[in-house]
Amino acid sequence: MKHVKIIGESLPNIPWQDKPEKCYGPVWRHKNNPIIKRNPQKGVSRVFNSAVAPYKGKFAGVFRAETINGRPHLHMGWSDDGLEWAIDEKRIEFIDENGVLFQPLYAYDPRLVKVEDTYYIIWCTDFYGASIGLAKTKDFKTIIRLDNPFLPYNRNGVLFPRKIDGMYVLLSRPSDSGHTPFGDIFVTDSPDLKYWGNHRHVMGRGGAGWWQRLKIGGGPAPIETTHGWLMFYHGVSRTCNGYVYSMGAAILDINEPSRVKYRCESFVLTPEEWYEERGFVDNVVFPCAALQDSDTGKIAIYYGAADTYVGICYTTVDEIVNYVVENNECIKGDSEIGVM
Repeated sequence: MKHVKIIGESLPNIPWQDKPEKCYGPVWRHKNNPIIKRNPQKGVSRVFNSAVAPYKGKFAGVFRAETINGRPHLHMGWSDDGLEWAIDEKRIEFIDENGVLFQPLYAYDPRLVKVEDTYYIIWCTDFYGASIGLAKTKDFKTIIRLDNPFLPYNRNGVLFPRKIDGMYVLLSRPSDSGHTPFGDIFVTDSPDLKYWGNHRHVMGRGGAGWWQRLKIGGGPAPIETTHGWLMFYHGVSRTCNGYVYSMGAAILDINEPSRVKYRCESFVLTPEEWYEERGFVDNVVFPCAALQDSDTGKIAIYYGAADTYVGICYTTVDEIVNYVVENNECIKGDSEIGVM
């Protein structure tokens, strides 16, 4: 087994539980899952597919909150330990660059990524169809919504945690107005978060296994390691009883993230517990956030479970990277720079 190091900051208070006995995969669940249950706040029926980041020695979260009329919005949440959360009753109030209220019609599946001294919120929004929303903040008090990066239809916007060659870099999954008959991951860059281009294909759905045959999409912000960018993502299969969402992992080239170095042939987490198998939408494991500690190599991954709950699971950078390398299955086009 090769030693792999996380490139980044230390996080001594990362949520953590040691790997239990008779756990044969590289990822293991928090024993007290789900950490956020139904009806966690007045007017909110379910919280899931949400994002978390360290903030001032504690943790800030941006949560997908399904209101009691069924429409999703984003709410802030706060935690001392990353496990017990206080979620704001009111949704986030976005303003534009001039301080004028600039609220989306709806918002769901957020990611929360710090780049340099600024936190960015990326989510799925309405822009004459599903598209990607983008906002920035330094203090979570003033949250400035920026122009939508892309035309519809697009989902699963995930910003890299640092610039590459001076450019902001964003993963996305182009889609249609329905439930995505095409579902590959692409990468795009920007000098200023306003003008986007240099589109590249990263990786496609498929492979020998069926767990990611229908579509794939980016999860948490990629984690920089000495082996490349560690990317967790979701893969979807279609069964006679509906869709099943599982979590996979891949490693991207550190300087050219459209090139996949390694990609795990099997899922690393799939719906098996009651809170993943039964809910508003059955059989969903949907990763959206990850915390990492560069000193110990510990990684804590937050995921939505059955579109109803928030769960957390754990791994180490050594275990997950070596597992991906040992079980590598790159498919056609993955290992190339993503241009035709």
